Amino acid sequence: MPDIMTKRYKFLIPLFITILPLLVVVSCSKDNNTGTPTKTTTTTATPTKLGLYEQSEIVGVDSPTYRVLFMTVPKIGTQTLSDQIDGLVFDTGSGGLVIDANGILPPSMITTSGFNFTGDSTVVDGITITNQSQTIVYGDDASTDVTVYGNLCYADVTLGEPTDAVITVKRLPFFMYYKAVDGNGNDEPAGEFDVLGVNSEYDIAFSNGATVGSPFASFSPGTGLTKGFKMDALGTGNFSTSDEVPLTSGVLTIGLTAADIASTSAYKFTQLTYDATDGAVPVVPSTITYNSQTFNAYVIYDSGTDPYNYIESNSATKNTTTQLPTGVAVAVKSTGTSFEYPFTTSATDYITYVENPSSSGTNVSILSLEYFLDNGYLIDYPDHKLGLKNN
Repeated sequence: MPDIMTKRYKFLIPLFITILPLLVVVSCSKDNNTGTPTKTTTTTATPTKLGLYEQSEIVGVDSPTYRVLFMTVPKIGTQTLSDQIDGLVFDTGSGGLVIDANGILPPSMITTSGFNFTGDSTVVDGITITNQSQTIVYGDDASTDVTVYGNLCYADVTLGEPTDAVITVKRLPFFMYYKAVDGNGNDEPAGEFDVLGVNSEYDIAFSNGATVGSPFASFSPGTGLTKGFKMDALGTGNFSTSDEVPLTSGVLTIGLTAADIASTSAYKFTQLTYDATDGAVPVVPSTITYNSQTFNAYVIYDSGTDPYNYIESNSATKNTTTQLPTGVAVAVKSTGTSFEYPFTTSATDYITYVENPSSSGTNVSILSLEYFLDNGYLIDYPDHKLGLKNN
């Protein structure tokens, strides 16, 4: 089974500075002294549109197409990042900015046992590195785990492509790592786990009570808008195999209107359970049907995993990962909503593995980036809601 990057799931505010175009809405009220109607104005901000880089890689004649989404992070603290390290995987499977310290901090500060400084914290180029350390485990199951070691940091962080549109989040908490090691103790390449996690959970909680979550949750989109984002169906037309991948402008809408999150919206909403330590983990209670069997499941829609789906089934053979043959119809239905995501496995698309939770180490099924090609996705941070939409 291929080694992919996704966060393992076990069931379990700083402000930005930007200039927003404004829509002026006029309302009337009576002057307290004369009773004469007077005009007051309420300004409603326009949502911000950010672009993504959509990259494809075809590995071998008979191999599937790997797709990945990147977002540019051109500046952290006072540092402008180089082209080699400013692209982070856009990941709905996790929450929080995770980035390698190599190329950002001086080499003398980075060791295999941690960052080299004394005291509670230090500041380098506008980046505050604290002594609060933690780890993140990536991998689809216990056999593919990679452990990432790092520290809690704070900095002003700019997201987006400067030639297109950007936002800047002030003093964003994020996770900067100094090493990543696989299950056999081998070091992973630098930058291998640079991730922009945007879902509503917290990637990490630290002993001092701090958490690392989606940068978009720390972004105040403006008057009349709700903190959150939406992404309509991507299609496949903008994915490029070129070394110079063109930007797909306006893929993400940052800031949600009342219509986006209304009960009459085209999105079908799941109310997520919020926890002060974990945040609102974006696991959708669902049923999964294939080969004439239907069972309850917990599902995460993960843009950071491609091209494989992983279904966790208690009826699956233990200690074995089984690939569904081509031509199998699979239907995933969200519990309590009318949303359904159907797909059919093939040799190159919707490749799906089935595992038993008792041996895989997780009971959360993962649906890959292929979902986002034909369907919409929305996160409403303050209301802890996740929206799914057929396009």
